[in-house]
Amino acid sequence: MSVLPLVFTSGWASGINAYAVVLLLGLFGAAGITDEVPEALQRTDVLVVAGVLFLCEAVADKIPYVDSVWDTVHTVIRPVAGAVVAALLAGESGSLPEITAGAVGGTTALMSHLVKAGTRMAVNTSPEPFSNVALSTAEDVGASGILAFALFNPVAAAIIAATLLALGIVALFFLASRIRRFRRRRAQRREERRLADSAGASVGTPGIRPPE
Repeated sequence: MSVLPLVFTSGWASGINAYAVVLLLGLFGAAGITDEVPEALQRTDVLVVAGVLFLCEAVADKIPYVDSVWDTVHTVIRPVAGAVVAALLAGESGSLPEITAGAVGGTTALMSHLVKAGTRMAVNTSPEPFSNVALSTAEDVGASGILAFALFNPVAAAIIAATLLALGIVALFFLASRIRRFRRRRAQRREERRLADSAGASVGTPGIRPPE
């Protein structure tokens, strides 16, 4: 059976939370629940690092504006993780060239990451923090649940992931104005901090007295 549906779903989930993907796949493989997981993801050091980073993301992803900074940092990390996990899965299966799997996993991870980051920018225009907590929790639970489902029914899980990805892309068009508002606010905050720093430096600089 082709591993392509699992590769697609793991890429989609990696774009949302790459550390959860590595941790969940590794635990499932180590527990003997599935033989689809390569040994590299089951190593103890990999599981420990993925677990620690997952906890860090669980906190950062629920704090307004901090979540967007975290997303910016992970613009490269999530697609790379999606590509690596996909290549490892393909190598374990042997039914799909690793370079093809890496391209599919990385591209899908990038697309889902952009949807996640854009949606979070729109949510951050809301004055209350509860939307961030609810959305982050739903993302983590949904991505982990669908990935776990993909290990037993990869085609159905891939269809669900593809549908959610398409809906997310459509939603971004409707949230475009909020995303632009978020970017303006962030640029304004940076400018205010720059002006405040400049003012502080000016106050701290001793004046030059004229010669007597």
